[in-house]
Amino acid sequence: MNHFEVRDGELWCESVRLSDLAREVGTPFYVYSTATLERHYAVFRDAFAPYRETLGEPLVAYAVKANSNLSVLATLARLGSGADTVSEGEIRRALKAGVPGERIVFSGVGKLDRELAFALDAGVRQINVETASELRRLASIAADKGVRAPLAIRVNPNVGAGGHAKITTGGKGDKFGVTAPEALTLYAEAAQSPSLRPLGLACHIGSQITDLSAPAAAFAVMRSLVERLRADGLTVERLDLGGGLGVPYFNQGDPPQPSEFAAMVAGVVDGLGVKLIFEPGRLIVANAGVLVSRVVQVHSRPEGGRRFLVLDAAMNDLMRPALYDAFHDIRPVRSHEDAPTRAYDVVGPVCESGDTFTRDRALPDLEEGELVAFMTAGAYGAVMANEYNTRALAPEVLVRDGAWSVVRRRPSYDEMFAREPQAPWLSS
Repeated sequence: MNHFEVRDGELWCESVRLSDLAREVGTPFYVYSTATLERHYAVFRDAFAPYRETLGEPLVAYAVKANSNLSVLATLARLGSGADTVSEGEIRRALKAGVPGERIVFSGVGKLDRELAFALDAGVRQINVETASELRRLASIAADKGVRAPLAIRVNPNVGAGGHAKITTGGKGDKFGVTAPEALTLYAEAAQSPSLRPLGLACHIGSQITDLSAPAAAFAVMRSLVERLRADGLTVERLDLGGGLGVPYFNQGDPPQPSEFAAMVAGVVDGLGVKLIFEPGRLIVANAGVLVSRVVQVHSRPEGGRRFLVLDAAMNDLMRPALYDAFHDIRPVRSHEDAPTRAYDVVGPVCESGDTFTRDRALPDLEEGELVAFMTAGAYGAVMANEYNTRALAPEVLVRDGAWSVVRRRPSYDEMFAREPQAPWLSS
C-alpha cells in the first residue's frame, strides 16, 4: 500500500534513496510519495464504481486537516479530488492548490462569521452547519450578501468510533453536530428561510475506524432521518457520510478495505437516491509519508536496564505518540536484516518526559548518526508540528519517481524571530 521499499540494503521512497535526501535536506524531515497518494485516492474512488448506477458518482472530498501541504493538495486536486475544510485557512489552501469552490465542503463546530462569509464568497459546495446558532448566523450573513447559502445539517448520531477517545466525534458526549431530533427541527427551519438552501445531512463519527459496524449503525440513522424529512415534504438531495476509515500502522490487523466500506454504504443507502460525499484523509495520506530522523546518541541507565535511543526528531515534529499514545513502526534506513534486536526507549531531545515515541521497542543495534524512518507518518504529522523549544519546523519533501522537491523548507532562526517584533519600548 506504499512505495517505501528496501533496495540495495537501504530504504527508498519510489526511486529516491532516503539517505540521499538526508544529506541534501538535513534531518529530521518528512517525505511523501506521489505514487502512494495517487494510488490511495484511486482505490477509494474506484471502490464505488460497482455501485455507480445506484449511487451515482460520489464526491471524494479529501480531509485537508490530515495533511495540508499545498503540493499534496495539488496532487490530489489534479485527480479530481474535492476538499473537506474546517477553517478559512484550509479553504484558502484548497483554492490555491486548484480545488474549485464547488468541490469544497466547509465543516467545523466553531466557524466564525468572517469564515462563513468567506465560504459563501468562495462558492463552496456546502457548509455543514453544527448548531442552531450557526444556522441563524449563516442565514443573516447570506441575507446581507443577497445569496442563499447551500448547507447540510451535521448530525451527531450517538454512534462514536475511532482509534482513541480524542479522535471519536460521533458519540453522545462529543462536541460535534446536533441530535437527530434537533436536526429535523433545524432542517425544517432552514427550508423556510429565504437565505438558506438546505441540501442534505452530514455526519462524521471518528477517525481510524477499524470496524464497519459503527459506521453502518450511524449511516442507518442518517437514512432514517432522510426518510422522515421527505415524509414531511422536504427535499433532501445529499448525504455527507464523512471519513475516518482506518489504515494499517503495523501494530494491529488490517482495517477494512475501501471496497468493503463501499459495499456497506451501498447496502445501507440503497434506493435512497441521494448524492454522496465522503471525506477520507488519513486513508489517503498516512502511508504516503514517513518522518526521517537521525540517531543523536544511545545511552543506558544501569538502574532498571533502560536503554535510550535519542533522536533529532521530537514531539514537536510528530505529536501523535505524545498526544494519543499512537504507534508508528520505526525502521532503520540502512537495512539490518536478520540482525539481533534489543529493547529501546525511543525519545527526542525536547525538555519533556512526554517526548517519548515508544518504550521497549525491539530494534537492531543502532549507532550515532544512523537514520531511522517513522512509517505511516503522512497524516497528522507535519500538519500538527510546532516550534516548541524554538525548534524549526521539519521540511517536507515530495517525491515523484526519481525526482524530488522540497515543498516546505526548514525556516532559519532569523525567519522565526522576524515573526516576533519587539515591543517599541524594548528597542530604545
